[in-house]
Amino acid sequence: MKIHWRLRSGIISTLATMLSFGLVACEDAKKSVELRAAEMVGDIAQERLVEMNSGETERAAADLINIPIEIRKISDLIYQARGVSNTNVITTSEGNVVFDTGLATQAAKQRRLLGEAIPGPTPYVINSHSHQDHVGGNSFWLEEGTELITHAEFPEEQRYLKALQPYLWYRNRTLFPFMPENPPDIGFLVYGNDKPTILVDDGEPYKFELGGVRFEVHPTPGAEGADNICLWLPEQKVLFSGDFFGPLFPQFPNIFTMRGEKIRKPIEYIRSLDRIIALGPEMIIPSHNDPIEGGEGLLTSLIKMRDAVQFVHDAVIAGMNDGKDVNQLMKEIQLPPELELSQVHGRVAWGVKSIWEYYATWFHFDTTTELYGVPASAVYADLVELAGADALVERAKKHIDAGRPLEGLHLLEAVLGDGRDHRAGLEARRQALEMLLEEARETFKNSYEIDWLRYRIRDTDSRMVEAG
Repeated sequence: MKIHWRLRSGIISTLATMLSFGLVACEDAKKSVELRAAEMVGDIAQERLVEMNSGETERAAADLINIPIEIRKISDLIYQARGVSNTNVITTSEGNVVFDTGLATQAAKQRRLLGEAIPGPTPYVINSHSHQDHVGGNSFWLEEGTELITHAEFPEEQRYLKALQPYLWYRNRTLFPFMPENPPDIGFLVYGNDKPTILVDDGEPYKFELGGVRFEVHPTPGAEGADNICLWLPEQKVLFSGDFFGPLFPQFPNIFTMRGEKIRKPIEYIRSLDRIIALGPEMIIPSHNDPIEGGEGLLTSLIKMRDAVQFVHDAVIAGMNDGKDVNQLMKEIQLPPELELSQVHGRVAWGVKSIWEYYATWFHFDTTTELYGVPASAVYADLVELAGADALVERAKKHIDAGRPLEGLHLLEAVLGDGRDHRAGLEARRQALEMLLEEARETFKNSYEIDWLRYRIRDTDSRMVEAG
């Protein structure tokens, strides 16, 4: 298999070199070479992802990775190329409108299959937001004269994501170890070079008509970032939502991202939900997973999501005004039974902390040291010297055995900080992490929480091997 990959990687490098030095002169031929090289990259990447991810059963990302790249016809008007991220095409007598262009390593194959199924020009490409898995195929779809439609905040969101790419890539790969070691560096796969031609600002939607089909691009910030937009087909009552709702529907939204990125604004999200509720969609087509139908059921779910976010938002504000600290509110605030939603992607407690820090920033007005660049970990070695590592581990184990794994982990951070190894401390840490993982699986099943705990367990196991 390694020889197979190396052989194909060499072919891809040759194709990329030909493009870089202008050895492919004809623009159509250049596009064809780009598509072929990108599809080969995608084949290699998919094989490695599936192999590295084999045996995974509880990770949401694992389900996405195993979705085959194939075309499906949703209606006479709408076609979709499935994959990790979907590419959606609305076909008309005057050309195609593309909504989201998929993951870079899959986009070339999606483009080829859609082109074979519904050939024609592409007057419009619409990106729901600036994340890599939604803009990866832009270069394969954009033709001379194609309008690229995004939110007005898209250029700024793309700028900071590109500027922080090494930092964010490391964090993503820590959570999802099946990702490539480094971001793609072949020209047509490199992130962050998209230049929209039509910007949709908050307020009124951007409307256009093509081949007798009416389109409305609605600004819906607050979901997957400040630059989120949705596409609405008013006559068909179909909403293309991108990642506005996350990977499941309905669910409590992920206004906090463990991998990093800016905090999403809660009131913006509520207002965007109000906008979508007013449209009254009968079908929602997300850019991950399957279309959602349901008529009145859709409306009920949308209202429930909005009311759940509003409830949490208002409870945080009330708690702050009552003088309660953020940790207290993270434990206290829960959705009432009538507003209960899945927390597989977004946790209510994390939303509480995000809303708190969105309004009050990171200084919680309770400790002086928070204002300076000296963390509590700076004195961990002193605590270990004074109390003794064995004594701290013993106390941590008492907490863990009593069902208080977080208190135990706080003490163990002092013992194990700065890479210090202590066999009994590592064993206690693993026990605490396993308890938290079991609780996560039995309660909210939040994929990010589970991924993080599994990473920390892998890290602990590695350190235990090194400690002997």
